[in-house]
Amino acid sequence: MSLITDLPPKALAPGLTGYYTHGNSMTLGLVEIEAGSVLPLHQHIQEQITYILEGQLDMQIGDQSISLTAGMVYVIPSNMPHSARAITHCKVIDAFHPVREDYRPV
Repeated sequence: MSLITDLPPKALAPGLTGYYTHGNSMTLGLVEIEAGSVLPLHQHIQEQITYILEGQLDMQIGDQSISLTAGMVYVIPSNMPHSARAITHCKVIDAFHPVREDYRPV
């Protein structure tokens, strides 16, 4: 057992750092996002659940623009194009199913 921030950090984009742990069928992560940082439009086979711990994260999910703040949660379906911009410093919990093999340490 360890703190999630003791896990190897993964740079996701400039200003976005994730800390991930993996089970047999899912991945859980804490993402720290600097204010003003952008996660470019992307998609993946994993269903994703995003929960905002702190801050304001504006997301484009498919054709929907959503502003998420502390305590809010959103389910992003498999293969749905999405992007994000941190309006303030953010801390986010992301869960993925199935496992994000590309987020495992190398």
